[in-house]
Amino acid sequence: MSLLAELLSHPADEVAPLLLGARLTGRGVAVRLTEVEAYLGATDPGSHAFRGITPRTRTMFGEPGHLYVYFSYGMHVCANIVCSPPGTASAVLLRAGEVVDGIERARERRLASRQDVDLARGPARLTRALGIVLGDDAAALGGDPFALELPGRPAPVAVGPRVGVSGAGGTDAFPLRFWIPGDPTVSAYRAATRRSVRPR
Repeated sequence: MSLLAELLSHPADEVAPLLLGARLTGRGVAVRLTEVEAYLGATDPGSHAFRGITPRTRTMFGEPGHLYVYFSYGMHVCANIVCSPPGTASAVLLRAGEVVDGIERARERRLASRQDVDLARGPARLTRALGIVLGDDAAALGGDPFALELPGRPAPVAVGPRVGVSGAGGTDAFPLRFWIPGDPTVSAYRAATRRSVRPR
């Protein structure tokens, strides 16, 4: 078993901080991961898998080392790396990174970015920069088109609550956001906001 496969066989909260500084390659662009979040299963009210397996979350219960890709609010594509043995829902959300290769292609995919530091700053921007689409759900990190390379040395790690997660899962009780402190590509922290419901 490779070092990467061994790492990804552990729960997401153990894997996530070790992915900081890792190089993720997708469709001609490489990103150095600077911010991630861990999501667990039945014990994590912030996780999609909290209520068990569904058609949407099936990939989270599958083999580690695959992408779990989903729509956020019906308009943004977000990507996770599946962790833990099959049958145990666990995944690391890819929140932000620095484009370190293929920057021209990333700029073409992220025309709205005014600065290169913003090309993969945030989960939806990161997936766009790497060319990840909804159809890549369950894709393996096997080298083509996606590959993951662990950092040569551990990165410094800051820890805190997850971004924009409502309810208990977004509180200090679940400090499952990990980032490289001081890195300019890390996204801004925002607590969850309550959505107003219009009267019918």
